Amino acid sequence: MQIIKITHPYEPSQIVQEPIVLALGFFDGIHLGHQEVIQQAKEKAQELGVKLALMSFDHHPSIIFQGADPDELQYLSPFERKIELLEEFGVDIFYVIDFTKEFASLSPQEFVDQYMVGLNAVTVVAGFDYTYGKKEIANMELLPTYAKERFSIVTISEQQTEKQKIGSTAIRNYLETGQIEEANALLGYEYTMIGKVVHGFGRGSALLGFPTANIDVSTDTYLLKKGVYIVEIQVEDKWYPAMASIGVNPTFNDVTKITIEVYILDFQRDIYELPVRVKWLHYLRDELKFDGVEALIAQLKEDEVNTKKYFEK
Repeated sequence: MQIIKITHPYEPSQIVQEPIVLALGFFDGIHLGHQEVIQQAKEKAQELGVKLALMSFDHHPSIIFQGADPDELQYLSPFERKIELLEEFGVDIFYVIDFTKEFASLSPQEFVDQYMVGLNAVTVVAGFDYTYGKKEIANMELLPTYAKERFSIVTISEQQTEKQKIGSTAIRNYLETGQIEEANALLGYEYTMIGKVVHGFGRGSALLGFPTANIDVSTDTYLLKKGVYIVEIQVEDKWYPAMASIGVNPTFNDVTKITIEVYILDFQRDIYELPVRVKWLHYLRDELKFDGVEALIAQLKEDEVNTKKYFEK
């Protein structure tokens, strides 16, 4: 996949000079609703014999429009993870727009002229609620007016399960409440974090008999509800069954920053500094403060038994 980063105003030389089908959206999480947009765009591109391009932003528009703190925003799919998913779903070109005040000030007609026609789109595909300016003047219903028959338009209707609309908000709510299976059902895949193994306090191995890999993830990674989970961890292209805790280890009362620790079942290797992926599968229990180390060890043994039973199924 070709990744092209653009800061407004762009140079024409930055643009792929051939016709494309263009999928539009922010695509945080790239859930089943987003996947429908991408799939429809992909089918159209194959029909026309052109490449599939997707255009999104380097950060959420709320930073500009609502003054959100960029250091506090967390994403279901941070940039590295988004690239992985887009490649997996067959996107050929990924246009990443730097969402600046200058870019945000474009009129709807300027946006269409420069970022649809200017990107050589022969077809534009987007969700029913996609906007390119103020909602009342820059929505999908009005897009044909600005397009002026220079490209065709495919609008994807709201995607729903039997229970609810498929959307990033619902997924975040599920993750915040430990309902991992429900979140994964809307994502269409298991929620996965990318990180690196770093040194921790060393208590897992020396004190508890449960050596854990401390996972450092990017600060913009969306974190789940504190607690203990059943997970899989990928180390050097192989996935291993494991259990993970996310929280502040309240039994020891010396941690202020949320940490992610993964205990890999029947695993002895030194994997410090290695890149890993953690796939979140099932919520086991809340984060608890124990009276002492022995009570914590007893609970960890029970967690291990439950984790093994999960994978045996």
